[in-house]
Amino acid sequence: MTFGARAVIKLGALKHNLKVIREKAPGTRVMAVIKANAYGHGMLEVAKTLADVDSLAVARPGEAQALREAGIDSPIVILEGVFAGAELGMAVDAGFDIVVHCIEQFELLEQFEAGRLSVWLKFDTGMNRLGFRVSDAEALINRARECRAIGELRLMSHLANANDRQDGKTADQLSLFRSIADGFDGDVSIANSPGLFGWPDSIPKPSGDIWIRPGIALYGISPFDGTSGADLGLRPVMQLESRLISVKTINAGDPVGYGGTWEAEQDSIIGVVAAGYGDGYSRFAPSGTPVLVNNRRVPLAGRVSMDMLTVDLGPDASDKVGDPVLLWGDGLPVEEIAQYAGSIPYQLVCAVLNREPNMAVD
Repeated sequence: MTFGARAVIKLGALKHNLKVIREKAPGTRVMAVIKANAYGHGMLEVAKTLADVDSLAVARPGEAQALREAGIDSPIVILEGVFAGAELGMAVDAGFDIVVHCIEQFELLEQFEAGRLSVWLKFDTGMNRLGFRVSDAEALINRARECRAIGELRLMSHLANANDRQDGKTADQLSLFRSIADGFDGDVSIANSPGLFGWPDSIPKPSGDIWIRPGIALYGISPFDGTSGADLGLRPVMQLESRLISVKTINAGDPVGYGGTWEAEQDSIIGVVAAGYGDGYSRFAPSGTPVLVNNRRVPLAGRVSMDMLTVDLGPDASDKVGDPVLLWGDGLPVEEIAQYAGSIPYQLVCAVLNREPNMAVD
């Protein structure tokens, strides 16, 4: 039994979420996004569990290479693409697909003669981050067709505001993408997690195959403010757990933690939990943030420190050292904790540092 904070990864929930996602977009191909250590859930274990998807997606070449070296033979897309000849050669040798989003990457491909690979040509439809201008689409697609290093050409874009179902910018982006996708004889992709659950038009209908790119929803987390994954039929994959390492009585008026920012309103019992920002729990979670101790909600009391946080167990508490603590997961959505911390659930799960190794369960 470990007394430190540990992420328990529920692989059965991951499989359930993939099933829900496929039901939202039947007949599409799935590119499962597992970048950033699978959003903190453990890239290798998640990749093994999602072995039946059409492709995995990571941000950088090093992530893709680590998967291959670990024996993952699924198709893998590098979302940020490559920027050097050595990276491009590695992508060809390992059979990676790459995203091309800037002219420097395009020219690197044109100079390459050692192999052919599948390329996702990315267009900027309004996020103003990565991608070519839509007005350049015809010329770039024609130019790509002449590039000997490109075996199969595909198109993609990325939605900027789809997490807000009232924001009209998403409709504008979808319209722009359709202006190039509808006339393209090949695979296309724009639907991310919020697109899938909030914008049915993000699954266009051109002649080629449609790819969806679920990320946060795979892990049972809602991409929409004010909702949880359960509202979408999803199950949380990560349980961030710990235990009490101290239980002590305090008097009314006693301060707790660094700076004494919280004071007991009455005689009470304080529990110290073996979890802190050194484990990835947010330093900005304020007093009052809920924590589950023995399946009972209790409030955070005082500042989160590196290895510990304190909770007010209440004056009649019977909790003891070693009792279980849930920081987020079933019964305590990470989306709720993110709201208290003034953050987003993406950041919280990605920040888990695994000082105690993840435990994967079915």
